[in-house]
Amino acid sequence: MHEDKFSNWIRWENRTSVPNIRYPGIYILAISQLDISGSEFTWVPEIAYIGMTNSIAGLKGRLRQFDYTICGKAGHGGADRFRYKYQSYAKLVEELFVSISPIECDVKSNRADDLESMGLVAKFEYDCFAEFVRNFGALPEFNNKKQSPKYSLTFGRKEKS
Repeated sequence: MHEDKFSNWIRWENRTSVPNIRYPGIYILAISQLDISGSEFTWVPEIAYIGMTNSIAGLKGRLRQFDYTICGKAGHGGADRFRYKYQSYAKLVEELFVSISPIECDVKSNRADDLESMGLVAKFEYDCFAEFVRNFGALPEFNNKKQSPKYSLTFGRKEKS
């Protein structure tokens, strides 16, 4: 389902090279010891996170927030969960791949077609969750908020004296 709407898998370090990354849309992250870059997107158990954005900065801005968080800054809740498990940024990005599905629209517009497109982004994220659950029986690891703790809420807290 929807496989044809996603880009080929791309190494994390090359994420900004994807066409139409300036638009809102869905991004899917996989962690794999095999180099899956260049291969067609498929629903694989290595998928660790499904995310979306409707922001003016588009997918590019959201993936930048994600990167800032996994390298030690704040700003992205899902990335904070990655950081809990993968505290070495260098090791994580060696195995991190992304596939995106941009949806062309003007997020600053109040035109009906643009508003509908932004609504489709939100629905499409839930469709992707459902497809992953159908295939693997649970949400991706870092979308599961109950079982995937945040770094900032454990290691990031300073002890009070």
